[in-house]
Amino acid sequence: MSRGLRLGPRRYPITIDRALPIPMRDGTVLLADHYAPAGVPADSDPPTVLMRCPYGRGPQFAVGGWPLAERGYHVLLQSTRGTFGSGGRFTPAVDEAADGQDTVAWLRDQPWFSGRLALVGASYLAYTAWALAIDPPPELTAMALYISPHDLADAGFGRGPFELYNLLSWSDLVANQERHSAVRMLWRTVTAERRLGAAMNSLPIVATGAHLDGGAPWYREWLAHPDREDPYWDGFCAAAALERVAVPTLLISGFHDFFVEQTVRQYQALRSRGVPTRLAIGPWAHLTFDLGIAMRETIAWLDAYAGGSAAAQPPRPQPVRVWTSGLERWRDLPDWPPPGATPRTWYLEGDGGLTASRPAHPAGGPGSGAAASAFRYDPADPTPSVGGRLMSVRNSGCQDNAAVEARRDVLTFSTAPLGEPVDVAGVPLAELYLSSDNPHCDVFVRLCDVDERGRSRNLTDQIVRCSPADVVPGVVRRISLALTDVSHVFRTGHQIRLQVAGGAHPRFARNLGTGADAVTGTMTAPVTHEIWHTGGHPSALILPVGAQPENAPGR
Repeated sequence: MSRGLRLGPRRYPITIDRALPIPMRDGTVLLADHYAPAGVPADSDPPTVLMRCPYGRGPQFAVGGWPLAERGYHVLLQSTRGTFGSGGRFTPAVDEAADGQDTVAWLRDQPWFSGRLALVGASYLAYTAWALAIDPPPELTAMALYISPHDLADAGFGRGPFELYNLLSWSDLVANQERHSAVRMLWRTVTAERRLGAAMNSLPIVATGAHLDGGAPWYREWLAHPDREDPYWDGFCAAAALERVAVPTLLISGFHDFFVEQTVRQYQALRSRGVPTRLAIGPWAHLTFDLGIAMRETIAWLDAYAGGSAAAQPPRPQPVRVWTSGLERWRDLPDWPPPGATPRTWYLEGDGGLTASRPAHPAGGPGSGAAASAFRYDPADPTPSVGGRLMSVRNSGCQDNAAVEARRDVLTFSTAPLGEPVDVAGVPLAELYLSSDNPHCDVFVRLCDVDERGRSRNLTDQIVRCSPADVVPGVVRRISLALTDVSHVFRTGHQIRLQVAGGAHPRFARNLGTGADAVTGTMTAPVTHEIWHTGGHPSALILPVGAQPENAPGR
């Protein structure tokens, strides 16, 4: 395993104590495995790494702890409440803060605990770390968290539409993980799109959870609380930790990860408070995350900081490392977004063009004959989702968008082939002037790179659920959609393309278009959107553009 992850030789052999019982304050007992380095010097007092996991303690999840123990750390890998022998009932997020604190209290009584604690983990394991850090234990010295959420409600309903594919497939995973072998569960994950396809295409949306067979009761509860501001969601958020953590923190994500927006927010919150923080963002989606890179960075980070040294030097001097697609290489930066980027605007045109020249058409408006591009979205035949921030092994990340762009319910606006490279780093913004004949609607936008062969590949996107109160049929309104972060160089000869659609299903639950209950409704109604591109309504794409990159292909 160490060879496969390119971690170098181990430093120590290890011993493993399995299924240690750890009592919680309510009498529930959670089980944990203790990985201990053997033969460490008697005076070294190695720190302890805590990893709290709902997916079991088998080899596929011990992979994060085993290498750390071989490099001199005690590692406690604990099954969260209600999973893999731990008592109680698993409800995502709600017990993790208290159970984490009780686990630390148990650690304090162990003879091998040195009084120094680090938190490590990916995805839900990272959430358990943020939950514990709402009230940081005094023993906490460092954290290394990957593809990391801190707010599950924001992940599920942050832009309005329910994250149907990601949350249904994850609930399916958790509901069935103790019924099948690890190999079988891997196969189920790979085939999730096909297995869950019929369910995700069904109405009402509440029916999508029927096949979970009671194994994920939280799924129906989530659907029953679509308002992000509902007090129900208070127990699903660990955002307070971002204002309380003061220990050196390593954050790693992917530009196509489900949680990349939250990971960037974590970095910016800690950095603004002067907390030693490093951020790395690779080309990955959630399930294609590179564990080898994460473990190599983590070992270097913990070696520097887990011992509690405030004077330690960070393993790499620059705070940010990002993979820049187009250049196909890593770049080290002083911050994220990088300083010095200049907003550059491209305007949408009626012929599908995207140009730096502001439109000269009259102000106009609906019915005035001014330039607009129209498309009709029908939730009975929803626009399909392609790639992007999906929890999918095969169909996430950067994909060919040719099939979806050929549909009549998708508009595209493209530049002419570029005469020089365009280096984009930060958050793109789509500013659209549009009118809609149905107040119950969504708008989905996507930034793509079109190569010389005409292949259109997605880089970043965003969706928003329009407020019916803001949509007056026949009246033009302006919406701004901040896409997710991107680091990409559009090469010479390539085109910049903006997609506009009315949804992306089944990644996001479709807007029924009727105003009926989104969970129990079955009737649908279409909407026709008009995207305006006149002097008075200049729809535009705004990209944060840096200096032309050195050694850019095509220069």
